[in-house]
Amino acid sequence: MAKASTTLFALSSSSSIPTRLSLPRRSESLKLVVPMAMAASSASTAKKVAPAVIVGGGRVGRALQEMGSGDDVLVKRGEAVPVDFEGPILVCTRNDDLDAVLEATPQSRWKDLVFFQNGMMEPWFESKGLGDTDQVLAYFAVSKLGEPPVDGKTDTNPEGLTAAYGKWASAVAARLQSGGLSCKVLDKESFQKQMLEKLIWICAFMLVGARHPGASVGTVEKEYRDEVSRLIQELAAAAAAEKGLTFEEDMVERLCAYSRAVAHFPTAVKEFKWRNGWFYSLSEKAIAEGKPDPCPLHTEWLRELKVI
Repeated sequence: MAKASTTLFALSSSSSIPTRLSLPRRSESLKLVVPMAMAASSASTAKKVAPAVIVGGGRVGRALQEMGSGDDVLVKRGEAVPVDFEGPILVCTRNDDLDAVLEATPQSRWKDLVFFQNGMMEPWFESKGLGDTDQVLAYFAVSKLGEPPVDGKTDTNPEGLTAAYGKWASAVAARLQSGGLSCKVLDKESFQKQMLEKLIWICAFMLVGARHPGASVGTVEKEYRDEVSRLIQELAAAAAAEKGLTFEEDMVERLCAYSRAVAHFPTAVKEFKWRNGWFYSLSEKAIAEGKPDPCPLHTEWLRELKVI
């Protein structure tokens, strides 16, 4: 979200896309993680954050670079992703910039891409032949360029909500943890459930907030709880039916708790293709087949706001 994007990279990345690069020499020195209290028998643990290519020089991209060991390559708009740099490629751009990012990345490196974007990414992945690619659900806020990120922990999930999936998931988790952030490594099904919950959160809170001009995320949670709860339940049922999965109980409370943690964020229906558009596509498909709309409230409110 910028202004729904001021971000919690959860809401939307505000970096731009990132020919020739001069690669930094990789240091062989190890970053020491020293325990706060050292018993005579304990030893220091050496730990180094895996070097990465970081695509996008905005708030999130710069924050990720600060968490590294100084060996990262930052790729900005118009620059190509290096072919001879081993390690993950952390993509921190807007969703609409992803086609350009892919074009700037040698196909031999696509297997190393790690996407930090919000929204429903699966149709785009499939259209590009990316298949089961790496993703991160980033529940942390970077208010301004250069400021340290703030973890999006909630009263229902004090352990943190950020999660990673895929080949480079452990390396991403280590990087975030080195910066004082939480990050879980999940299997595919668990990650997909959390991804859909976050999608439901964005779609529901942004749409309800847009119906009440000037309402922040916190205002929606506090003053329009009934509206947003109904919409969350409707979207969750549609997503579960479409993907053939079962969500954990108490989703409404989890998403409202997250909203309390980011209460100041503004609301707006944005990036329709990547967010509410996926649920509307389920409605269109059902109606075309002569079936009931699985998301009638969602459709009604989109029409009310003239989004569709």
